[in-house]
Amino acid sequence: MRTELARVSAMRDKKSIAKLAARFSRIGAGAPIDMSIHQDNRNSTAYIVDISQSGLGMPNRDYYIVQDDAKLADARAKYQAHVEAMLALAGYKNAAAEAAQVVALETEIAKAQWSAVENRDPVKAYNKLSIAQVKALAPDFDWNAYLKDTGISGKVDSLIVSPPSYLAGLNAIIRNTPVEVWKPYFEFRLISAYAPYLSQPFVDESFAFRGKVLSGAQVNRPMQKRAIAEVNRALGEVVGKAYVKQYFPAERKQQVEGMVKNFLAAFKEGIEALDWMTDETKKQAQVKLSKISVKVGYPDKWRDFSSLKVARNDLVGNVSRAREFAHAYEVNKLGKAVDRSEWGMSPQTVNAYYNPELNEVVFPAARLQYPLYDADAEPAINYGAVGISIGHEISHAFDDQGSQFDGDGNLRNWWTREDAEKFAARGKILVAQYGAYSPLPGYTLNGELTLGENIADNAGAIMASRAYKISLAGKPAPVIDGFTADQRIFMGLAQARRGKARDPSLIAQIKSDPHSPAEFRVNGSLRNHPGFYDAFSVKPGDKMYLPPEQLRVIFWSAHRLRTDEDAATGRPVRFH
Repeated sequence: MRTELARVSAMRDKKSIAKLAARFSRIGAGAPIDMSIHQDNRNSTAYIVDISQSGLGMPNRDYYIVQDDAKLADARAKYQAHVEAMLALAGYKNAAAEAAQVVALETEIAKAQWSAVENRDPVKAYNKLSIAQVKALAPDFDWNAYLKDTGISGKVDSLIVSPPSYLAGLNAIIRNTPVEVWKPYFEFRLISAYAPYLSQPFVDESFAFRGKVLSGAQVNRPMQKRAIAEVNRALGEVVGKAYVKQYFPAERKQQVEGMVKNFLAAFKEGIEALDWMTDETKKQAQVKLSKISVKVGYPDKWRDFSSLKVARNDLVGNVSRAREFAHAYEVNKLGKAVDRSEWGMSPQTVNAYYNPELNEVVFPAARLQYPLYDADAEPAINYGAVGISIGHEISHAFDDQGSQFDGDGNLRNWWTREDAEKFAARGKILVAQYGAYSPLPGYTLNGELTLGENIADNAGAIMASRAYKISLAGKPAPVIDGFTADQRIFMGLAQARRGKARDPSLIAQIKSDPHSPAEFRVNGSLRNHPGFYDAFSVKPGDKMYLPPEQLRVIFWSAHRLRTDEDAATGRPVRFH
């Protein structure tokens, strides 16, 4: 750590900012800009470097710039005290003054950044600029040093910049901020990033802010769990190979792959039955659906970690080397063919994802364990519990972001103008619905930020019901313990999405997470689901009843919803 801090102390001019940003990118310490390597959204056969905004110590720019929120103001005050405490622990004599400078600098950085909603737009975020154009955008940042020290110099002739206005704003900040202010900024970035691996006072201070203030946690996780988490981060597929051997039998993989096939069939039926989409766009949607790649359980080939040095008595060194190893692994992709077999999560991760660039859905082995998936349970429960995840991830191929990519992973508009407008209109209704939900007093969800996940939750729930019926192959659904299969699907869904969160954690989620809190991922979706109304005889006056005139929004499936007025008059049903 002293060696790394000495790099900061050696700063003599602002050219060092780029070199430090590059170094900190390699060792995971954070800097005002971040770089990542992924497929080119306009050419899915090639890798490219993405330069994006970064450099904040709190979850979101709102924590710095929103002035009318008492809880965020309290977090800001506690953050400055935390920065001071960290610098003091590291032996800096002017910790109070330097902490004020750090927070002031981060506030300026926050002001230059795009909002979370703006960053969701893949078209606006795609700005392919030549190296010369990037240099012209931020001439006070030493791009030659940055490209060289990150290892990408000579490997690319252009960069994706998202957003360009941030780089221009950062350039002004660099020009107007003295070197003596940048020093404590980088010192704190480094100390903060590595505090969990230092002595107990650093661990405790890091948790006091990041655990207690930002998430509301009262007690840090036991050392054993923190150690396991770190090994998972650094050596994910090494652990994963052992994990699947012990906990993921081959028949489990086959069972889930069979379920996924039923969900794909459900989407095929749903798209074809849409009453609002033209045949031209339906054809394109079916082509994309047919090209979705499915990965279940674990990779077909395992990543080689043999060149990573792990020393028994060097925790900080191990973490640093593991981060540099991961950085080098990504840089090494440049100029090579895209590896479509690669996984973005380890098998032991309790999660799942859709990647629009690869047009793939991925379900790690740990997501397919009890209680989220029970190999011994009757199918309806599983079609709700794990099915909501399968349907959700496939739905991402057709949410407001994913629907802008084609079946090969390219950012390409395959919609007719008429269909795109109808799809957007449904999205606006969903934005309004979720924007009215309040997880805690004084806070409502950001319907625009969560739109993609809400579409996936809504469509995924619809498809869970449809896929289960496909699995029956014409056989009647059994009633078990007095519950119909439809009821059990929804019970499984609700059980899988259960969660609890303290207020600070909810605030952080509302401000920066595209997922709605658990309660609204379930209830928000099911209020739009016609099968839910039928399964539980939901009627006016019930808490989850949504009046038809407020529009029950359905994506990627045609369902007829009879309004109460229709039922009384016998008039034809309406479509929403």
